[in-house]
Amino acid sequence: MEIKDTALPDVKLVLPKVFGDSRGFFKEVWNQRELARHGLHVEFVQDNFSRSCRNTLRGLHFQEAKPQGKLVWVSRGEVCDVAVDVRRESPTFGKWIAERLSCENHRMLWIPPGFAHGFRVLSNEADFQYKCTEFYDPDDERCIRWDDETLAIDWGDVDSAELIISEKDASAPSLKAMFEV
Repeated sequence: MEIKDTALPDVKLVLPKVFGDSRGFFKEVWNQRELARHGLHVEFVQDNFSRSCRNTLRGLHFQEAKPQGKLVWVSRGEVCDVAVDVRRESPTFGKWIAERLSCENHRMLWIPPGFAHGFRVLSNEADFQYKCTEFYDPDDERCIRWDDETLAIDWGDVDSAELIISEKDASAPSLKAMFEV
């Protein structure tokens, strides 16, 4: 397993070793010892799975009092995956990174606690999986607008009229309104 830095020092790109032959492939998605060797000492308590159709945009979600760290990957299809630093004391507060994750490139992203997370589906369908370091708490969940002008996230070439967004995500506040910055 190879772990690379991203433009946000705490967010890591995880590249598992993929062993392929005429039957298909095998890869190890998570290995506690290997992650710890790279300084990522995490304990996962919940696994999640979602299936979404093209142009579905989910996010930007985070938990405030009980922040979740997430190891995310795509087992079918392709997404534009985004992490936004929402740790007020962080020198990278309000900064974001985007990575294309797909079943073909096998890339995974480690998103530490204190980051908002979202993704847009680029393929006809995508199966998205993630391991979480904290249990989901609907009363603690917060959301920031996906199209926040101060963040100016590049979600890829997309017509916003074609996006499929939940009511909750469509009515989310801006980063400025959420954090009164």
